[in-house]
Amino acid sequence: MTASLRFPAEWEPQSAVLIAWPHAGTDWFDRLAGVEATYVALVKAITRFERVLVCVPDGKLAAHATSALAGVGVDLERVRFVPTPYNDTWLRDSGPITLRDGDGFRLLDFFFTAWGGKFVSDLDDKVVSTLYGQGIFRDARHLRIGFALEGGAIETDGAGTLLTTWRCLHERHSGKSREEITATLESSLAQDRTLWLERGYLEGDDTDAHIDTLARFAGPDAIVFQGCQDPGDAHFLELQAMAGELAAFRTGDDRPYRLFELPWAKPIVDDGRRLAASYANFLIVNGAVLMPAYGDDADARAAEVLAQAFPDREIVPVSCRALIWQNGSLHCLTMQLPEGLIA
Repeated sequence: MTASLRFPAEWEPQSAVLIAWPHAGTDWFDRLAGVEATYVALVKAITRFERVLVCVPDGKLAAHATSALAGVGVDLERVRFVPTPYNDTWLRDSGPITLRDGDGFRLLDFFFTAWGGKFVSDLDDKVVSTLYGQGIFRDARHLRIGFALEGGAIETDGAGTLLTTWRCLHERHSGKSREEITATLESSLAQDRTLWLERGYLEGDDTDAHIDTLARFAGPDAIVFQGCQDPGDAHFLELQAMAGELAAFRTGDDRPYRLFELPWAKPIVDDGRRLAASYANFLIVNGAVLMPAYGDDADARAAEVLAQAFPDREIVPVSCRALIWQNGSLHCLTMQLPEGLIA
């Protein structure tokens, strides 16, 4: 990692959080009302701490969203709508990955293939360039990178260590060796080393094991991870094996990480399909951690674990049960933008 180029950790100061509002032209159509209610709650929670940039395809949707947010008392001075076409609303994966580059920024625009070609993504793959073309970013250089990568597939500690899963990156680049993929990740993201998880998955997850559903940095020496405490659950052995891998990892100065195990929610089944309810899919904002809640008894315990991992931040639950119908949760919807990036 060079001194002038750095991938900031999520807990560093932010200027805003980027989201895309759901509408009838997205996959949320069948359950739009419930999902919109979640978005309203999410924006209300974020704007307590910082600004929100909301992608909308047109002014009509912006007016609709404004009315919905005003109805629950959201501070609209902290909300900015940005006209942007999109196929879907998972901006963690189609949005910009931002590096600090000296006094400015490098806006990384990786190929977005909708998780290996599973869905249509022609508009989503242009989101970063569309946003950049509108001049909303300050002192930023747009860099298109010919490599498929989603933001939910990577975690950084802000000090040169990357955490990811081999299952996901190998699926995206099956013709490349681990050494080749590691070299591309570290050179493009300004990282010194990569920690690869071999184990860990969630039923109902169509991202091929994104790291942000499994394990997250909570500081340079701390990792929060999704555990499974039920020996009778199909995930038990796999997540136990993942916990063992995390315990074997070492920090940059060769110390074991402080590990915080999140509780396991009871299975949530929708029309015969188990949904991926991960507490690891939290979002860090200025002064708080927004935690996905699922209406399960484990919600309270998950909040306690996050409070231990982030003792200087408020833990704010946001109901996300409506979101996991589409195989993602709170972190998947959002992309934080570092302090100073927004013009």
